[in-house]
Amino acid sequence: MARAEGTEATADGETPDFARRRSLAASLDACLGYLVEVPAAALVVAEIVVLFAGVVSRYLLHRPLIWSDELASILFLWLAMLGAVTAFRRGEHMRMTALVAQARPAQRAFLDAVAVCAALAFLILIVRPSWDYAYEESFITTPALQISNVWRAAALPVGIGLMAAFALLRLVRICNMRTLLGAAATVIVVISAFRLMQPWLLPLGNVNLVIFFVGVAGLCVFAGVPIAFGFGLAIYGYLSLTTRTPLIVLVGRMDEGMSHLILLAVPLFVFLGLLIEMTGMARAMVAFLASLLGHIRGGLHYVLIGAMYLVSGISGAKAADMAAVAPVLFPEMKKRGAEPGDLVALLAATGAQTETIPPSLVLITIGSVTGVSIAALFTGGLLPGAVLAVTLSALVWWRHRGDDLSHIEKTGAGEIARTFVVALPALALPFVIRAAVVEGIATATEVSTIGIVYAVFAGLLLYRRFDWRRLLPMLIETASLSGAILLIIGTATGMAWGLTQSGFSRTLAATMTGLPGGGVSFIAVSIVAFTVLGSVLEGIPAVVLFGPLLFPIARAVGIHEVHYAMVIILAMGMGLFAPPFGVGYYAACAIGRVDPADGIRPIWGYMLALLIGLIAVAAFPWISIGFLK
Repeated sequence: MARAEGTEATADGETPDFARRRSLAASLDACLGYLVEVPAAALVVAEIVVLFAGVVSRYLLHRPLIWSDELASILFLWLAMLGAVTAFRRGEHMRMTALVAQARPAQRAFLDAVAVCAALAFLILIVRPSWDYAYEESFITTPALQISNVWRAAALPVGIGLMAAFALLRLVRICNMRTLLGAAATVIVVISAFRLMQPWLLPLGNVNLVIFFVGVAGLCVFAGVPIAFGFGLAIYGYLSLTTRTPLIVLVGRMDEGMSHLILLAVPLFVFLGLLIEMTGMARAMVAFLASLLGHIRGGLHYVLIGAMYLVSGISGAKAADMAAVAPVLFPEMKKRGAEPGDLVALLAATGAQTETIPPSLVLITIGSVTGVSIAALFTGGLLPGAVLAVTLSALVWWRHRGDDLSHIEKTGAGEIARTFVVALPALALPFVIRAAVVEGIATATEVSTIGIVYAVFAGLLLYRRFDWRRLLPMLIETASLSGAILLIIGTATGMAWGLTQSGFSRTLAATMTGLPGGGVSFIAVSIVAFTVLGSVLEGIPAVVLFGPLLFPIARAVGIHEVHYAMVIILAMGMGLFAPPFGVGYYAACAIGRVDPADGIRPIWGYMLALLIGLIAVAAFPWISIGFLK
């Protein structure tokens, strides 16, 4: 995995003064890190307790805790920010290193320092608006707990301030004075140049979208700046230099993106994945699946595709779905020789493939904003996902048709039966989770806590494996990984809002209405447009923005609404999980602990397979509407 940690840039003969400063910075980093990581771990536990208590109180005692969601929301923003701080300290914010890795050691050290300085610049620029945002929220009283909302909003300036502190400590630790001054000067010159160009930028209108959302964001990504901070610099520059929008609004949009309660499933499913591995449930499950399919070329790759199809939509967030599957299968797949880049590419591709599987939040959102029947969307979403699973499986077969499996023996029926019995409690977990959602026992957010409690009891009572010493590191890892993912989502949400305010959505709709060729052209352009949009926007914001505009057009040109919904969701999913801008791709890399550069080459084959499946879904409406009554 690419880390934001810089290459040590000191000379061989560092001075005693520098060594003392470096030692002091390391000590401060360790002390401050402990003060951040332990509360972050405690917040993960608190979220599990609060949400599970809400399920028990509502379903078993029939006395709902009206304050549970509100308290969970407050704690969640603190968890997201402290998790992002932890990720920053540990160097776990995702960054693209494809170009940086090719540089010579001295150049790479400089670029790493530039990346830290760029992240620090964004944090310094946004800290005042975040403080103002928290102050404005202090006048709001929460409806259930009747406390000031500043208790929640304060997480933003506190988290931003702590990340800035860790950035400074890292620069002291990894840079000599020459490298530090050069990196800082580079960032200051670039920012100052954009500031001086403001009079020329203002008249350009929507051309600024290309300059900032493609140019600045792309430059940051390829220069090795952590993705979240590259996105943040792009939207900050766009709003501050080309609009009169108060920057407090950007902080509000980041807050909205990071703290959407459904995203609470992300850290809980991350922890559930770690828990399954620690308790031995993952080992039992993989042993059974390997005995069943391990002798087939690419067997566990097929298992990954099927597992994502099975659990997808449970949480409503693709990152959470991937977090539930990847920790179970990746270790064994790597032991069998699978390349990490290929694994994360397939994981990202299955994230796109399963966007239409109910009960997907994207489907629910389309129904709510366009008036299309949610029941029809749920029925229509199953087969398109299966079609894309077939095209992905075909590529897996092609890529692995020549694998040497001479060292792997086919398992006998008796051994398969034995491993099945051992794995049965683990195999039952996805069905327990899905049943809890379908039967209304828990929401898509709460259901992960049922899985956690189930895994704890299975580990303690059935598998007799529960290493208490690993619990704190697992909780810290959960907070760190979740914070890295959520900060990317937060800054991407800010970019989405900027697109909305620019009038881009209205321009797009007007252009597509006048296309020649009727429905065929409209669907073709929709596929291209939503693939591009998916690389910038999360599914729900894109649907809210463009659904009410484009679905009436689809009806007017004779396209069934359910069919159109499946096409644009799959296209948007491809964009969301395609590098170099797709947020979902970096989330997959973060979950798989793989450098994004490693997955770029293999993912394009999977994207081609997805495109073939998407074309089939678009060309044959029956796939989407054949089972509708």
